[in-house]
Amino acid sequence: MEENYIVSARKYRPSTFSSVVGQKALTATLRNAIQTGRLAHAYLFCGSRGVGKTTCARIFAKTINCANPTPAGDPCNECPSCKAFNENRSLNIIELDAASNNSVDDIRNLTDQVLIPPVDGRYRVFIVDEVHMLSQQAFNAFLKTLEEPPAHAIFILATTEKHKIIPTILSRCQIYDFKRITIADIIDHLGYVASNEGMSAERQALGVIARKADGAMRDALSIFDQVAASSQGKITYQSTIENLNILDERYYSQLVEAFREGDVPKTLLIYKEIRDRGFDSYFFLGGLAGFLRDLMVARDPQTISLIDTDEETRQSLASLAASLPPQFYYAAMSLCNDADMDYRTASSKTFLIELLLIKLCQLQSPSPASDAQAGEGHKLKPITAPLAAETAPATQAPVSTQHPAAPVKTPQPQTTVAPPHPTAAPPAATQPRKAATVPAKGKSHVSLRDAFSTAPKTAEAKADTPARQKRNPFTDKSLAEAWERYMELHKKAHVLCNTMRASHPRRSSEDSTELKMLVANQPQVDVMLQELPSLLAYLRATLANDFIELSVEVNDDPDSPAAWSDRDLLRHIVETNPHAADFIEDFRLTIS
Repeated sequence: MEENYIVSARKYRPSTFSSVVGQKALTATLRNAIQTGRLAHAYLFCGSRGVGKTTCARIFAKTINCANPTPAGDPCNECPSCKAFNENRSLNIIELDAASNNSVDDIRNLTDQVLIPPVDGRYRVFIVDEVHMLSQQAFNAFLKTLEEPPAHAIFILATTEKHKIIPTILSRCQIYDFKRITIADIIDHLGYVASNEGMSAERQALGVIARKADGAMRDALSIFDQVAASSQGKITYQSTIENLNILDERYYSQLVEAFREGDVPKTLLIYKEIRDRGFDSYFFLGGLAGFLRDLMVARDPQTISLIDTDEETRQSLASLAASLPPQFYYAAMSLCNDADMDYRTASSKTFLIELLLIKLCQLQSPSPASDAQAGEGHKLKPITAPLAAETAPATQAPVSTQHPAAPVKTPQPQTTVAPPHPTAAPPAATQPRKAATVPAKGKSHVSLRDAFSTAPKTAEAKADTPARQKRNPFTDKSLAEAWERYMELHKKAHVLCNTMRASHPRRSSEDSTELKMLVANQPQVDVMLQELPSLLAYLRATLANDFIELSVEVNDDPDSPAAWSDRDLLRHIVETNPHAADFIEDFRLTIS
């Protein structure tokens, strides 16, 4: 007759302190306490699921009653007490599951049993699992017994949520915190189990199981049994990811290579293949963010230890991470975080992820407009150069790099001069650029020239090409549309958007490039001052005009609505809307 199958989590449950995985420091402390006879009357074992709390409690209870403990402090498993415990017939060890026995009556029954002395051995050990599930009344009924138990009674409480236990219980116990089992320890133990079961297992496949277990050995053994049942004794990496429906990390590696090359089509095709395999977009987003985080910490030898995995995987991640600069990972993680926050409200989840992938591809080759802001890669690179760049004024003569000539006079804004092209010869004299100034008497005026190069710094740009400045005419309508689009791109900057929405720019004439913006107060001036370089770069690129200027002033006109008091505003509402006066009178509204 065949023996009944026993799952690995039960079959390989540790029976001695030496066989406990991943808790060496804690088990060493318990051994020393037993060997020196310094036993407390109450212990609290804390930690996440599957890390060995209840197992260590049982080993501890068996060891203190063992007649012949080993020199290492482990139970002998040969004496009558050990045999009775191993056969589940020991009367000296009582276990209570507080998840289902959490009432006052259950605790009273337990305290009644405390008075009974041990039948065989020195101690009676009471193990209360999931103790945080006890009710408030049950905790109170347990306090006196826990504080002053009989000499033969020892309590071991186990919990996964220490913060739910009342302080009066915590103060009566010695507290031991169990740590999560590392991936390397789980892999080694799974390899030992596979060897004992006569199975062949790839270390990479065991690594997938260990990461899936998330620090819990019991979960790892359960997953191991699942994979072993489907792979017929030969556990491979491919069979493991298929059985557990885990996204292969090679997809993430291919995406990072596509980000490095700026290959948008390849990125979108990889994402389509992932969706075709049935993986949820939100699951993919979380996996991509986690992979980028691992690459970021793997790039520095000082932080590579933060990746909880085996050494081989760490080195492969470090090799891939070195192909991109740290700034890429910082910006990429920020973009993933923004997409994660926007995911639940997005009407098209697929479009949101595709847009994220396009932005990640362009972090290494940002648009000219975004070159002006260090570390900002949120703007998309244009597919073609603006038409205005090809139709520059014919009167502008090219400047030779071999024969410097006098600078050609071109229309210039009154406040600044255009920056010279990187490859052009230096002019004979250059006017100093005016800095942003804030005049007195409550007015703040900012006049900035674009100090950022809008020409792509490529090998072609370094050829003998004349520096050209765009000066396409634009209408008030196109200006308003560009203004609205900029607010849409920065919709999370609420103060900025409210300021721009309330104060649209104006110009003195239809062909003027001088824009004027009137705001309500000085804090709004400060907000616009910080955003001005980015805003100007965007307007110049969008409207194809490098001569656009923007000044920001506080509107101190007493007739301006921004300067009205509450009573002035109410008077204006009543004058312009007769129904408002009836509404105020009917409800007897006043301004407090």
